Amino acid sequence: MRYIDEFRDGELARGLARTIADEADPSRVYRLMEFCGGHTHAIYRYGVQDLMPANLRFVHGPGCPVCVLPMARIDQAIAMAVEHGVTLCTYGDLIRVPASERNSLLKAKAAGADIRMIYSTQDALTIARNAPEQQVVLFAIGFETTTPPTAVAIKSARAEGLENFSVFCNHVLTPPALSTILASQPAAADLIPAEHAEPHRDRDARLGDGGDAGVQLDGILGPSHVSTVIGSRPYEYVPETFAKPVVIAGFEPLDVMQSTLMLIRQINSGRAQVENQYTRAVTRDGNRKAQALMAEVFSPRETFEWRGLGHLAASALRIADAYADLDAEQRFPVAPSSGREIKGCECPSVLRGLMEPTDCKLFGAVCTPENPMGACMVSSEGACAAYWSYGRFRRPAEPSAAMTADAA
Repeated sequence: MRYIDEFRDGELARGLARTIADEADPSRVYRLMEFCGGHTHAIYRYGVQDLMPANLRFVHGPGCPVCVLPMARIDQAIAMAVEHGVTLCTYGDLIRVPASERNSLLKAKAAGADIRMIYSTQDALTIARNAPEQQVVLFAIGFETTTPPTAVAIKSARAEGLENFSVFCNHVLTPPALSTILASQPAAADLIPAEHAEPHRDRDARLGDGGDAGVQLDGILGPSHVSTVIGSRPYEYVPETFAKPVVIAGFEPLDVMQSTLMLIRQINSGRAQVENQYTRAVTRDGNRKAQALMAEVFSPRETFEWRGLGHLAASALRIADAYADLDAEQRFPVAPSSGREIKGCECPSVLRGLMEPTDCKLFGAVCTPENPMGACMVSSEGACAAYWSYGRFRRPAEPSAAMTADAA
């Protein structure tokens, strides 16, 4: 297949669904984590979950860069803009994410801070070039997918001698987060008979015997965009260490379904390997030029906080010493923030796969896209945003008293 619409073909999807239903063992439950938020949106936008047998459930993972960014880092960015008077350039997904004390970048902007929404790192460089008297800070976030463009921006600023440009680096790495999720699993998997699995809610099955200690998984749908950069090789530790299969999956609905079938076949045969469904974009070694650029400009942090996962060793990047003069954290230091989550928000548990968005009491009631309580409802890759946007799990509105009286 060569064109996008071919990966959304309804007849092919129905055929794949029949094959998955035929090959899924009715005596067990399959719990497959789609690591990336882009997969979550594809699953619910195109109704992929509805095409799956009742004993197969997708578990949402931490692969949303906006969602995993801890509140304290947003507090720090706001403090840079307010206390140091910098022009803070940020991507649109971040602008409405709640910070401490119900603050946000958008509210700080409304209060007078110079915070601007950009579409690319080049936009931030253009702002710096056009206003040499103003310090411009790029609020850089994302997994390995968006790290190379930030590296290009840093090198461009150095080459041009842009002394008013710096980067607040919040790039995180996929393998450490995946390791944390897998390491938290219950020690032994209980295979729950399909007849005991609730068709549309399988939270107990996903939790296994470990409760909130971890989520029981049978396989991983590996991220696609990240893998175009790092390749499939970095996931090979998963079957070796955790005996779980990984399939690198593309973002289109047929990609997800084919990858699901590949995982089912591995699980049924007792295999645990890394397979690459997304061969049209991903290779085993990835983009070596991008990797070399990242290695030149960035260095691993000793530890970094993730929302929902806590502090993880070597799980994020800082600006390398050779480019330290372009590090906004060093140029504009601010006091650390505790960054406590809004009470009742279950975004951290959703990111760990322990809850579905509708398990959160705030979802659809207090927490909506217009009034988000957590990052998972704001981000275009957030699980809560996916549930809300495609209306599949929205709670029906209660009838008003007037409607009830009219009906009577």
